[in-house]
Amino acid sequence: MSTFAAVFAPNGGTWRGTEVDLGDVEVIDDITDLMLDYETEWGSDMALLLVEADDEWFAVVRVDVTGSEPRVYLSDGRVVHDHPVAGILSEAGGLGAPMPVESAGSRPDPRPDGDDGVLSDLGVPGEELRSLSAGGGVLPGDVLAVVAERTGFAELLDAMRL
Repeated sequence: MSTFAAVFAPNGGTWRGTEVDLGDVEVIDDITDLMLDYETEWGSDMALLLVEADDEWFAVVRVDVTGSEPRVYLSDGRVVHDHPVAGILSEAGGLGAPMPVESAGSRPDPRPDGDDGVLSDLGVPGEELRSLSAGGGVLPGDVLAVVAERTGFAELLDAMRL
């Protein structure tokens, strides 16, 4: 299982980012703490975590300095049953579709789940995020590239993905 994950946070007009390993996380609080650590270190009031797994699904997680609960968006809520990281992310807000009848490889139409407004104030309206998620033939990495372009950290993401 190949998973890419990176935390990004703005500081003024500049974004900072780093690739992170989610292999040791066990609960959503582990992810939130990781994000808050970078948010604090970089002097930001918000952090985003982008996750992409196996060219099958992606997630966007947002944590604000206010200490509120993490806001999570999954491109396909059904993956919470198949992927450990997605299962952990589902702890935020009770995401995830009922256990699918079909196997993971036979799910052609994603079912987005979660807070689709997670990026609205950063230039990616919820309706567009859902449309990109459910659009046929668009890979999760391509959607994250659009997200990064709109929010202003495309160069950082591209450098990590090379």
